[in-house]
Amino acid sequence: MNAQHFSGRAEFQRLVVEMLAWAAEQGARELHAWDASFVDWPLSDAALLASLGNWARQGRQLHLLALQYDDLQRRHARFVRWRRDYAHCVTARAVEPELRLEAAPEALLLIAGPQAQLTLRLFDRHLWRGELAVEAGDRLRALEWFDALAQRSSESFAPTTLGL
Repeated sequence: MNAQHFSGRAEFQRLVVEMLAWAAEQGARELHAWDASFVDWPLSDAALLASLGNWARQGRQLHLLALQYDDLQRRHARFVRWRRDYAHCVTARAVEPELRLEAAPEALLLIAGPQAQLTLRLFDRHLWRGELAVEAGDRLRALEWFDALAQRSSESFAPTTLGL
């Protein structure tokens, strides 16, 4: 099957919610997500949070990679709460803003289930154009890019904040 192309912000958000529901149903062990800030993701959506809650079990890992998480923390309080409650299965890393991100997608979500693999890429945030691919090679290439970027990042978006 070839990649399915999409356009529109609502379509991107719908695909993110559906992919995370699929990940929970399939028992995917790892999720990888990239965005500069995740502010446009539907992270406050009740269905998305329910899917993540169903997905989050021992041995599962959600890898977040962003330039910064400040906007996410301001805009998605429900996800921040979920992140605190499920800190055992979330790693959040920030990439230095001066790092050159040539050929980087605007957003990326990678999921590998036991029988299929999904790769969601947003190429153009202005027109909200992207693709959903199911080929293992697409996910592997995107995962290699993600891992290379993650190696040049640092821990960020702590599950709790310490007050003094």
